[in-house]
Amino acid sequence: MDIKKTILALLKQFRLQITLGIVGIVAVLALLSWLSHTVSTSSVEIVGNDSIDITPQQIQSIKAIGQWEFLAINDEVMVDTVRRGIFSDDHLTRIYYGTLRLGVDMHRTKPGWIEAHGDTIVVTLPPVGLLDEEFIDETRTKSFYESGKWDAKARKELLAKAYRKMRADCLTPKNIEIAQNNADLQMRNIMKAMGFNTVAIRFSKDNK
Repeated sequence: MDIKKTILALLKQFRLQITLGIVGIVAVLALLSWLSHTVSTSSVEIVGNDSIDITPQQIQSIKAIGQWEFLAINDEVMVDTVRRGIFSDDHLTRIYYGTLRLGVDMHRTKPGWIEAHGDTIVVTLPPVGLLDEEFIDETRTKSFYESGKWDAKARKELLAKAYRKMRADCLTPKNIEIAQNNADLQMRNIMKAMGFNTVAIRFSKDNK
């Protein structure tokens, strides 16, 4: 009798294990079916973002450069004046030295002077011009030849003549082009360092 009960108990336990095994297999199959359906109906998309932001702080830091020199020209001119007299003429000849600095004044940038689109940026700089109109160093002025007496007014007029000549000699289209090329190169390097691949540099017209 005890043997019969023992056999029945073993059969019940065996059936229970089989049932649990079947339930486990069914659960695993259901999970695999769900994962297969999810993978087949889902896709992974990798989106590249080539947009580069330039912040207002960065724009302001570039503007804070102020007067940005791109070409310095050392020049000297000799000018003279003659005062006619009854018996003789008086002559005044002087040599003037100066340094003309060509560049852009970043404080003159206009609204929207920097426009960024993705990895492309367009920069419109102020026109190239003289950064300092007082470019003659009067402390270096030399009198080359002087006869007669000359007052302060005559010397001031001679200085103005030297100023006009020096300005005409140095503020030429060729020198302006050189300064623009230097400006283009330096600004282009800054934008490249910030991550922009395509950089366009332009110069606004002088509207003084």
